[in-house]
Amino acid sequence: MPSVVEGLATCELVDAGRVGYVRALALQTNMVERRKRGEIPDQLLIVEHPHVVTMGRNGHMENVLATPDILQRAGIELHHTDRGGDVTYHGPGQIVGYPIIDLREWKRDVVAYVRALEQVLIEALAEFGISGVRQPGATGVWVEGAKVAAIGVHISRWVTSHGFALNLDTDLDYFKYIVPCGLTQPVTSMRALGCLAGREDVIAAIAGAFAREFGRAIMERE
Repeated sequence: MPSVVEGLATCELVDAGRVGYVRALALQTNMVERRKRGEIPDQLLIVEHPHVVTMGRNGHMENVLATPDILQRAGIELHHTDRGGDVTYHGPGQIVGYPIIDLREWKRDVVAYVRALEQVLIEALAEFGISGVRQPGATGVWVEGAKVAAIGVHISRWVTSHGFALNLDTDLDYFKYIVPCGLTQPVTSMRALGCLAGREDVIAAIAGAFAREFGRAIMERE
């Protein structure tokens, strides 16, 4: 992992592993409040969720293609959130990143922040020979017309929460239950694109790109 660099603000990397969505939300809320009070530096919380569909504050229920009973039988939870965006799926094989950073110490610009998250993922994918791109009018990262990473954020008093989900070796069949982010384009994963990289290597690539893009020194925290 990237090490602390003298003169740069610190961002702590926390890899919490498999965490249920409700628990992860509680972790974020605690980090956000502590960050607002200046008790902790910026955080990059990395998790993997059990099967869950989340609805953003701009979401439309018609983009959930299954009834609550069908979702329950498939072992998929459904949660409404305060992040931006529409509906998305999280599950095993995804690398989900929740940056908790104070934008007053970077740029007070929400659009610039989202574009920066896209750039982090584009740079991380490039380390594995995958050419990720932005798509006009849409948020996230795409490879040859298929979405490989989704982004949805929330900002309160310039402190961020929620973040991104990168499909590493996700079972893409689970996306059939939704219209991802309200868009009809296909989804893909790093594994479907022929990349055999492991979770730790991809997290390291993300952390390095995050450090460069945000001018942070990454410190790994147990």
